[in-house]
Amino acid sequence: MSKIVEIDGMKTESGNPYLFGATVVGNGCNFAVFSRHAASVTLLLFNSHTALTPTHVIPLDPSRNRTGDVWHILVHDVEDGQYYGYMVDGPYKPLEGHRFNGNKLLIDPYTKAVGGEYYWNETSAYGYDRNSPEGDLSFSAEKNINIKAKSMVLDVSSFEWDDDRPLRIPMNDTIIYEAHVRSLTSHDSSGVKHPGTYLGIIDIIPYLKELGITTLELLPVQQFNEKENFHTDPETGLPLVNYWGYSTLAFFAPCSWYASDRVGMTAVREFKEMVKALHKAGIEVIIDVVYNHTGEGNEYGPTLSFRGLDNSVYYMLDHGRYYNNYSGCGNTLNCNHPVVKRLILDSLRYWVVDMHVDGFRFDLAAILGRDEKGNWMPSYSVLSEISRDPILSNAKIIAEGWDAAGLYTVGGFPNGWAEWNGKFRDNTRAFIKGDPGMVPEIAKRIAGSADIFEHRQGKPYHSINFITAHDGFTLSDLVSYNEKHNERNGEGNMDGENLNLSWNCGVEGETGDPAVNELRIRQMKNFFLMLMVSQGTPMIFGGDELGFSKQGNNNTYCHDNELNWIDWGLKSANKELYEFCKFMIHFRKKHHALRREHFFTGLDMNGNEMPDISWHGVRPGEPDWGHESRAIAFMLDGASHETGASQPDNDIYVAFNAHWEEQLYILPYPVRGKKWYVAADTSVRPGFFPAGKERPLDTNGIRLKPRSAVILIDK
Repeated sequence: MSKIVEIDGMKTESGNPYLFGATVVGNGCNFAVFSRHAASVTLLLFNSHTALTPTHVIPLDPSRNRTGDVWHILVHDVEDGQYYGYMVDGPYKPLEGHRFNGNKLLIDPYTKAVGGEYYWNETSAYGYDRNSPEGDLSFSAEKNINIKAKSMVLDVSSFEWDDDRPLRIPMNDTIIYEAHVRSLTSHDSSGVKHPGTYLGIIDIIPYLKELGITTLELLPVQQFNEKENFHTDPETGLPLVNYWGYSTLAFFAPCSWYASDRVGMTAVREFKEMVKALHKAGIEVIIDVVYNHTGEGNEYGPTLSFRGLDNSVYYMLDHGRYYNNYSGCGNTLNCNHPVVKRLILDSLRYWVVDMHVDGFRFDLAAILGRDEKGNWMPSYSVLSEISRDPILSNAKIIAEGWDAAGLYTVGGFPNGWAEWNGKFRDNTRAFIKGDPGMVPEIAKRIAGSADIFEHRQGKPYHSINFITAHDGFTLSDLVSYNEKHNERNGEGNMDGENLNLSWNCGVEGETGDPAVNELRIRQMKNFFLMLMVSQGTPMIFGGDELGFSKQGNNNTYCHDNELNWIDWGLKSANKELYEFCKFMIHFRKKHHALRREHFFTGLDMNGNEMPDISWHGVRPGEPDWGHESRAIAFMLDGASHETGASQPDNDIYVAFNAHWEEQLYILPYPVRGKKWYVAADTSVRPGFFPAGKERPLDTNGIRLKPRSAVILIDK
């Protein structure tokens, strides 16, 4: 035991520099925080998040409580649930990259829970004087204790997990369902006890099981400030919010906005209860993580944590004063600085080990592969360390392989990374709506995008195939709008993507025209069928299976309302679409030929005179790769030797007619003694035939209606 020193009525010891954050130990709590350039660090303890004054103020002695660049202290009798924060003083020299301000209470970057709310409309939240003509070069003498969120001490051993573990569902068997915590259950139609919360998700687990997805991917759940948006909805006059949460403030803490009582400690417990319940139902949990930037914004943003602890270390700076903005959100985290890299890795390991999540989707992950000068260096970055980490390498790691500064690196991530396949999205949208010249491209996407992933020893399942996501049109809006309609975002419809590759089927927005509505349903089925028969890992945007619409708004990041809340009444109103989507999910799960672990060769490796994949057009063996072609068909060999499964599958024939005219497709002959059966046909209602009730074909051809698709199986 080191020497005990009493400070402000609290017994303290020098502490342990290894234990970053607040760690409950036998006789109290160890606090440790990094700051290389600080002149002084003071720990403040509070009895609540609303406290206007601290109960104890504990200055850290540089000779006793500092080891290298780590400030540390052990405080006796501090327990689980204690509120705390730091005040850190040092040089305030923005032109040199330093923005220390000893008047500002700072969140611990390693805090595992956050109590209280952020009030960014208050001038004291900023390190500079917002009323000064010198702008961010000025200095704020206001203290922010009374309006600042506070860190909380958490005893990680206090939750009973029983025998729960991450599920480790094989990637080629995975079907991802991307959703927002509040969107899933905030609508009155959800009928849950705690709408818009982690607990609310537990109540809809039976629906997720029925649908058939394997993996729930949640938009950001790491602590952020939902009130950072100062715009108002011009239609309602109500304030807008940071709804999606791509603006992290604490990388270890689950967001308290999603807790039943909005308390940080409750958020931790209820998140764990949600994960445990989902795992018990056989459903994985992936969380969307944002390590490319923080919620502190650019030089005019608030001082909340990283900026006040050591601005020049945590951020990539431009000539000291300014911030490199590869994220498009004001700043860029200096991800490959050793200290920041450790923060990222420690955070990820915590979410796997202590929070039991199954994996991560990394927002704008290309930034994590940039060095301090912005150069792309994936093999020598935190990206490579994540994929080789003994804990993280066993989790699902998925990259959004681009950033806001134009770096597009899909296919360039280290081994082990799966990646959002933007080409799958774009090529599928263009093909289904009938654009010319798309047949060669869509064939590559159907086959697993070997042109993108095979060169780095990737597998088909490293391609995360998606047509829609939180960012952009929903599936319903993709077939209902030619243009975005983002007026309610308060930005003059200037935000959001302009190139949507959408087609409204002849009428912009909602219509009572039965012919247009029938075509829209058929197109949605075509999209969903394409997603489920393509090699790779499919990702569904939550609500698409119900025909949920955002009324043409393709950037609903700021709406905590009906533009994001899923209306569960649509399950009945759009029953035909829902049942079709459910059928396609279960069809994919049943057929190993659709979930191969290796890329196609085009060869007959089984000796049955059938290649693993063969391409066709309106005539067998004659695919039309021409510019004006809108027809493509393919056949998969279901033999065990080809699929790698223990049991043989059916041979599967799939045909798409993206033309506006009916076309007759002559079929390849099935294996001797068998015949073709129709499992799905998007031109008829409900569009599918349940297993065991497939419709037999008595001819060697099938007529595909305009803009339709079919699936045949042999038996």
